[in-house]
Amino acid sequence: MNHAENTPAPAAQPLEERVNNRSQRPSSDAFKAFMASNWAPSSRELPSRDAVAAHAANRRAAISAQFKGERLVIPAGPLKVRSNDCDYRFRPHSGFAHLTGLGLDHEPDAVLILDPVAEGTGDGGAHHSATLYFRPLAGRDTEQFYADSRSGEFWIGARPTLAEFEARLGLKTAHIDQLETAITKDVGAPEIGGTSVRLLRKVDENIDALVDTARYNTAKDPDNLDFGVFDALDEKLSEALSELRLVKDAWEIEQMKLAVSATVEGFEEVVKSLPRALTHARGERVVEGAFFARAREVGNELGYDTIAASGNNATVLHWTRNTGRINAGELLLLDAGVEVDSLYTADITRTIPANGVFSDIQRKVYAAVLEAADAGFAAAQPGARFRDIHTAATTVLAERLAEWGLLPVSVEEAISPEGQQHRRWMPHGTSHHLGLDVHDCAQAKRELYLDGILTEGMVFTIEPGLYFKEEDLAIPEEYRGIGVRIEDDILMTATGPVNLSAALPREAQDVEDWMAGIYREAEGA
Repeated sequence: MNHAENTPAPAAQPLEERVNNRSQRPSSDAFKAFMASNWAPSSRELPSRDAVAAHAANRRAAISAQFKGERLVIPAGPLKVRSNDCDYRFRPHSGFAHLTGLGLDHEPDAVLILDPVAEGTGDGGAHHSATLYFRPLAGRDTEQFYADSRSGEFWIGARPTLAEFEARLGLKTAHIDQLETAITKDVGAPEIGGTSVRLLRKVDENIDALVDTARYNTAKDPDNLDFGVFDALDEKLSEALSELRLVKDAWEIEQMKLAVSATVEGFEEVVKSLPRALTHARGERVVEGAFFARAREVGNELGYDTIAASGNNATVLHWTRNTGRINAGELLLLDAGVEVDSLYTADITRTIPANGVFSDIQRKVYAAVLEAADAGFAAAQPGARFRDIHTAATTVLAERLAEWGLLPVSVEEAISPEGQQHRRWMPHGTSHHLGLDVHDCAQAKRELYLDGILTEGMVFTIEPGLYFKEEDLAIPEEYRGIGVRIEDDILMTATGPVNLSAALPREAQDVEDWMAGIYREAEGA
């Protein structure tokens, strides 16, 4: 008899468990008992209230006023896999960060719920009671402490407790184990005594599924349920959260100033790196690395992928491969921003000569772009429309292109809606709102964004450019391969615009002097 034929095959190991085959983690009772013993007690002193807490409470009250009687569900989002069992650094959704005041990486899977109460009886006289649901730190007597590579303290460090977050934020907290009940209780049509739910969708698939299931299970006729109705409800919440950020409060403005200051430091580091970048096969990567190092030293992260584009790459609007060489005599277009710990980001662009000196044709193109930027700044006055900035800047560009003989029609025809020929060399917009997202307030209605009135507390960019590609046969050869963009971060005040990034030189001669000064300082160090 062949005993092998009658021996049952071992049960197949589930795929999701195989990632742990390399770990060789001890599991004996003796190990577990020893691992749970002899740890110093955690500090019992609660932290003081965060400076952002009162501002975040005001933001929640503003949202509460728009959605009386409805439950609002705002997830932070889950960890996202980069490869296999390695995650990206966590960043919460900006809507969640704005309403809680939380930044950094403390709260994957957390959810903020605004539960409706009788009008005026909620938090601070609002119409909702807010609770933050998250997974607190596991005790050192649990296996999670040493065995969970995603959330165990031994693997990722300590996380705040429920009490610590409550003390810091002035916000009620609860264990994430209670989340399902908190979301689904009493869900149903208001006309039959149920509670309507609005969800910030496409942030956490598990929360999307939980809400959709609750809606289905409580529907009068689930087989004919029109989820499009719920999509419209949810989109309105996303829109409201986005529009809430159009005007920044005092705390947010200070964070923007910090982000700009950190970004200025990053640009200085890039200039210091240029001598080495000029000798490297991938000089753009040298530049990218110099800025990233400073972003991680003084901030949380990059606000977006750095554009370090030299030569003809500078005519590619979102060149983030950064694989090119940087040659003396070329321009380097650097578009970069530091995201500070509060998650607010700057967004600045400077175009600098790789060898420290502009050529005549480079200086000519640069001067036109700077003139356009200044025209946009002059147009950015309280009471003007957001779109006026773009009109002012692009009109200047059209005039200069006509002077140089590059425009195939008159300036008047080009700037008309039926023309737009000048946009061949600048197809992007001149401005966007800036804040928690580099393109902030992106879900706001057109009438509040592009057609919106410039108001005190708005923060936005002004960033005209000209991009003359090497392969562009509509222009003389001397222009080809030149890309220039100048971008500044602007705060609207009651008396007019303030350039938050003015510490970085803008005039061509000032740029050359700035670079020379950095090199002299480095040589004398």
